Amino acid sequence: MASGGRGGRGAALLKALSQQARKPGQIEEEKTSGQPVVQPGAAGVPFRPVGRGAFLLQSLKESLPTVGHPPVLPSPQTVSETAPAGVQGVPLPERRGRGLADFQSLIRGRTPVPLGRSTHLPTSLQGSLSPPKPGTPLSGSQGSLVERPESPGSGSGDGSLPKSPPPSTAPKSRLDAGERTATVHKAGNDGKVCRMSANYIRVKCKNEGVYQYHVSYNPQVDSKFVRIRMVYEHKEVLGETKAFDGALLFLPKKLPQETTILHSKRRSDGADIILTVKLVKVVPPECCTQVYNILLRKVMSILELCQVGRYYYNPHTPSSVPQHKLEVWPGYITAIQEQEGGLMLLLDASHRVLRTETVLDVMQAIVRNNQRGFKDEITKLVLGNIVLTRYNNKTYKIDDIMWDMSPQKTFPTSRTGQEITFIDYYRTNYNLNIVDIDQPMLLHRPKVKRMAGEAEPKQEFICLVPELCYMTGLSDAMRSDYRLMKDIASHTRVTPAQRQMAMKKFLDAVTNNKDANAQFVNWGLELDTNTIDMDGRVLNPENILFKHGPAQGVRDADWSRACTDNKVLVAVELKNWVVMTTDRDVTKAVGFIDCMSQVCPKMGIRIQPPQKCKLNDDKTETFVRTLREVITPQTQMVVIICPTSRDDRYSAIKKLCCVEQPVPSQVIIGKTISQPQKLRSVTVKIALQINCKLGGELWSVEIPMKSLMIVGIDVYHDVAKGKRSIAGFVASMNKSCTRYYSRCYFQGPQQELIDGLKTCLISALRKYHEINHSLPDKIIVYRDGVGDGQLRAVADYEVKQLYTCFAHFNNYEPKMAVVIVQKRINTRIFLNRGNSMDNPPPGSVIDHDITRRDWYDFFLVSQHVRQGTVSPTHYIVVHDVTGLTVDRMQRLTYKMTHLYYNWPGTVRVPAPCQYAHKLAYLVGQSIHKEVSEALSDRLFFL
Repeated sequence: MASGGRGGRGAALLKALSQQARKPGQIEEEKTSGQPVVQPGAAGVPFRPVGRGAFLLQSLKESLPTVGHPPVLPSPQTVSETAPAGVQGVPLPERRGRGLADFQSLIRGRTPVPLGRSTHLPTSLQGSLSPPKPGTPLSGSQGSLVERPESPGSGSGDGSLPKSPPPSTAPKSRLDAGERTATVHKAGNDGKVCRMSANYIRVKCKNEGVYQYHVSYNPQVDSKFVRIRMVYEHKEVLGETKAFDGALLFLPKKLPQETTILHSKRRSDGADIILTVKLVKVVPPECCTQVYNILLRKVMSILELCQVGRYYYNPHTPSSVPQHKLEVWPGYITAIQEQEGGLMLLLDASHRVLRTETVLDVMQAIVRNNQRGFKDEITKLVLGNIVLTRYNNKTYKIDDIMWDMSPQKTFPTSRTGQEITFIDYYRTNYNLNIVDIDQPMLLHRPKVKRMAGEAEPKQEFICLVPELCYMTGLSDAMRSDYRLMKDIASHTRVTPAQRQMAMKKFLDAVTNNKDANAQFVNWGLELDTNTIDMDGRVLNPENILFKHGPAQGVRDADWSRACTDNKVLVAVELKNWVVMTTDRDVTKAVGFIDCMSQVCPKMGIRIQPPQKCKLNDDKTETFVRTLREVITPQTQMVVIICPTSRDDRYSAIKKLCCVEQPVPSQVIIGKTISQPQKLRSVTVKIALQINCKLGGELWSVEIPMKSLMIVGIDVYHDVAKGKRSIAGFVASMNKSCTRYYSRCYFQGPQQELIDGLKTCLISALRKYHEINHSLPDKIIVYRDGVGDGQLRAVADYEVKQLYTCFAHFNNYEPKMAVVIVQKRINTRIFLNRGNSMDNPPPGSVIDHDITRRDWYDFFLVSQHVRQGTVSPTHYIVVHDVTGLTVDRMQRLTYKMTHLYYNWPGTVRVPAPCQYAHKLAYLVGQSIHKEVSEALSDRLFFL
C-alpha cells in the first residue's frame, strides 16, 4: 500500500475523484431532498483510500449516489420511550423462530448483567441506530488468510541529550504531492549475483504529470456540493477526466490558458457565478500515487471484484472446503507505489477464508451446550470479530451484543419518517426473510472521521442481524486443528509459478476490458506486460559453530540433525530439577525422564535424576499449591506435565514461576510425549529448551565485530481484551550474541511507540558493564512491529529517547543504528530460472529498484521453505552512524537470523526480535505482570 503521513493537498483528491461516478446535477438534489448519503462502494464503485490518504475515507461519504441506503434511527433516548416488544425490558412475545428456542426464555425475568459495553439498547449512546448500510467497508485484513510461509517455532534519570546527537540518515518524508526529497541509494556488492524477479510491474506515464489548478468563485459559493456541480457542468472545457474537491482541481491534460474563466448559474436563486480556474503547478507522476490508487480501485470494481476488508476478491469462483464449513475466495493485493526504480504496481495473489456458518449458528451451538453461561461464552467468542454480510459483501467489526433487542425493533425511514421493522426492511430492500424473530442484535460502531475544519459528525450505530452475518477468519481452535489447516493450505499455498500466472491473468483482464483500460489511458498511464526483472545477490552460507567446531553438511539453512550430533556451545548441568505430573501421566513422565538421561549426555549436557512429584487431580489450584511447596532457592528447573491444554492453568503456572517464585519452568502437554516413536525427537527439543532457560548456549555464528550490543524490540497488543500493550526488550550480553538480557514494559492500549525504552536500555547497559566490565562501542537496534506511517516517528522520537540514556554514563558516546523490521509485507521475490520461477535460496538480498526511494532499506530472504512462496523481510535503516558498510549491515542481519534457539534453522527476523516477540507475547497472554528481575539474564520465555 502507498504510505505516508497525513496532510498535504493531494489528500483532497479522494473526494473529488469519486464525482466522476455522478451525474452533474445529482449532487445538489440529493442534498436538498434529504436522502441519506451512502458510504463508499454502494454504487458498485467501491473506493478505499490507500497510503497516507487512508484517513480520508470520510471525504468520500458525501460523494457517491444513494442506492438502497437505510434510514437512520433516532437517538436511543427517543427509541426507549416508544420501544416495541423486546426492547428495553419489554416482555417478548411467545413466537419463536427456528434458532434460539430458549434464548429469550433464559434471559426473561433476569436483571441484565453488563457484558461487553452494554446488555441492552444503551441509553448512553449519543447517536443513531440503523441497519447495515450497503457500502460501509471496514478497513483492515482481519479474517483474511494470505499465505506467508514462515519457519516454525516461530525511564529513570534526567539525562540530557548529547551536545550534538547524530542525525538520522533518512530524509524527511514529503508533506504534499509536490514536495520531493533526494533519493537514498545504498547497495551492496557481496555474494553471488543471480537473476531475480519480484511481484512489481512498471507503470509508465505518458503525460508530464498531473496539472493542479485552483478554482475560485465570484460571488463566493459556500456549499461544497454546489461548487463541485458547477465545475462538472463544464466538461467541454475541462474534459471528462478530472479530480476536484471544491477548491483544488487536478487534470491529466493542461488547459490552453493558465487562467480560464467559466460561467455558471446557481440553481437556488439563479445568480450568475464566475469560476476562475488558475494553474498552480505540475505535479510529477511519482507524487500522484493517491490518485492512481483510487483509479486502481475503480478498475477492480469494473472487473467485478468485491472488496472484503482491505483487498479485492472474486466471489464468483470460490473454493469450497465443506468438511470444515469454509470457503476460500481468490483475489488480488494491488497498490501503485513510488519505488527507487520509479512508479510501480505491486500485485500479488491473495485468499480470503470465509465461513459458511452464521453468527446465529454459532450462538445456537453454544446455547445447546451451555444454557447457563451462554451469554458470557457468546460475548467472548463474538465480540471483536469481523463478520461478512453477503447481501452487500461488506465486513463489520462486532462491538456489542444487544441482548434485549430483536429484528422486531422498528425505526423511522429517512424519507417518510414511517416506522418499519428490521424484518420488513430486509424483506423490502434485499428480499431476505428473517426466520428467527427473537434473536438478539449485533452492534457495530463505525469509526467517525472528519476533515480538518469540519464540524464533528454525529455518531451512528449499525445494527446487524446474526442470522445474516457470516463469521470470517479462523478461530484459535481452528488454527490448532492440523487437518483443517492442511486442507486450507491446499487452496491458499501458492507456488511462485502460480503467482506469476495469477499476475498475468490480472494484466490480461485489465488490457482486454475496455472500461478498465480506459481508466489508465485517461490519466496517461500504461502497465508493463511482465513483472520486473533485476539482479539480486545470494550471501554465502554461514558456518554453525558448536562446542568442538563448525557443523558439517548444513544445507538449506537447517541444522536440526547437527544439533543431535554435536555438543552444545555452553551446557548447564541439570542437578536440582522437579518433574510434576498427575496420576494419569505417571507412565509418560517416567518415559520422558529416561529419554532425557539418554539424549542429554550426547549433547554435552550433564543431568541428574529429578525430584518426582505426583498430583492427585488436575485442578489449577492443586498445581499452584504444590509448586509453592516444592520450589526452593536451590531449584534450577520445574517441568510440569499437564494432561490437557488449558489457558487458565498455563497462565497460573507461568505467573507463579515468573513473578512470585522466579524459577525457569517447562510446561509439557501429556499428548506430546505419549507416542514412543516420536518421544526421542520431542525430548531432544525439550532438552535444548531447558538448557537455554538455565542460561546455556546452543550454537553460534562468527561475528567479527567487537564490543557490540544487538537489541531486539517488539510490542504485543491484546486487541480483543483492550488491555495494555506489552513492549518486549532483549539485548545481547556477549561477543557472540548468544546470551541476552530481557525486560518488558507496560504501556497504553494500542500504543506502538515505546515510552519505556530509556529504562530498558539503561538497565541493559548496566548489565552489560557488569558482565564485560566495559560498555559496548556499537549498538544495533532491530525494531519490529512498526508500520510505514510510524517510520518518521520512530526515527525522531524513539532514537532521541535512546540517545538520552548515554548521558547516564560518564563520557559515553557509542555509535548506534536503528533498523525497522517489517514482516507483514506483500512483496514477493522469485528466482528467475528462465522459463520458470522458483523460491530464492536463503541469504538472497535485493537492495535496489523495488526498495524505497527516500529510505536506506533492503529485502532479505533468510529462511528456506519447501511449500508455497517464501516471504522476504523488509529492513529499513532509519538511523545509522556506526560506519558499517551496506554489505556488513546486510551480512550482520543475516547472521542474526541463525541464532534463534527455538528452531534449528534460520528464521524470518533477527533472533533478538523473535526473542522480544516471545517475551511480549508470554507476558501479554499469560502473566500480565512485570517479570522478576532474577530471570532477566535467561531465555525463560522460550
